[in-house]
Amino acid sequence: MIEQLEQLFEDAKSKLTTLKSTADLEAWFRDTLGRKGQLTALMRQVGSLSKEEKPVFGKRANEVKQTLQSSFDARQTEVKMAQLEAEMASDALDITLPGRRSRKGGLHPITRTLREIYRIWGDMGFQVYQSREVETDEYNFEMLNIPEHHPARDMWDTFHTTSPGMLLRTHTSPGQIHAMREYHPEPIRVILPGTVYRYEQITSRSECQFNQVEGLAIGHNISLADLKGTLSDFARRMFGADRNVRFRANYFPFTEPSAEMDVECILCDGDGCQLCKHTGWLEILGSGMVHPNVMRNGGYDPSEYSGFAFGMGVERICMLNYGICDIRNFWSNDLRFLQQF
Repeated sequence: MIEQLEQLFEDAKSKLTTLKSTADLEAWFRDTLGRKGQLTALMRQVGSLSKEEKPVFGKRANEVKQTLQSSFDARQTEVKMAQLEAEMASDALDITLPGRRSRKGGLHPITRTLREIYRIWGDMGFQVYQSREVETDEYNFEMLNIPEHHPARDMWDTFHTTSPGMLLRTHTSPGQIHAMREYHPEPIRVILPGTVYRYEQITSRSECQFNQVEGLAIGHNISLADLKGTLSDFARRMFGADRNVRFRANYFPFTEPSAEMDVECILCDGDGCQLCKHTGWLEILGSGMVHPNVMRNGGYDPSEYSGFAFGMGVERICMLNYGICDIRNFWSNDLRFLQQF
């Protein structure tokens, strides 16, 4: 049996060196060192040996088993490394390299601007009031002193829904009525941010959807001087104390008197460019004293209360702050643009 053991040892070692796949190695281990392998079967015959042969055979069998096991482990490592090198040579992916860290995202410039607007108005005692984007014709127009067939409705190209009387709000002003009816008869100081929708031609200055921040202040003895002073203070905080502003008389059906506020163009410092249409000024908001009819629709008596309202375009403010000349960049999802912020 010693001769059989030595022959098994030599044959197994010789065959092991020729194996080049993990499947062949597993088969070799099963046939040689497994529970039903040749070496195990040979060791089970030790009972047929004499007392003198048993210790000699047992010692040599253990040596053969340990040597073959070590050789198998070494060969298995060599085969796995060879397979890995072959895979790496045929594939650009190196699985041994450490993983790449996922890059952190950043805040959208509109989100940054909105947070700054919230902070400024919060410092001035205004709280954020959220209102709905899908609105009724009554709240979007009629309660804001814009009855059916009123020519002011031509100022907005409205997205109507399939439900009669329901539409996508064209401005954040309907939130004024919601806020007044909720807070009546208490004084109000709120801002109403949100997305508005208009069926307009998309250009470098206009989009069919954009963000607005509405503002509303109602109380006793609020005057136009309060409106101008509050908005001028906002502009100084938002754009810097040295940035010039101006007010221009205008018409809005839900305020009287009404005015628009312009800020000196930051891109050209007032010299004139494509963004400001070569005027040196960029409109950022419309404002005015709340119309008595709107006050009544909100539940306030205009003989006792007065107030002002304003609505600002967030994209315009963001363009001024960051020197962006095309409003379409905000909705393009272009990482080359977004990763600059």
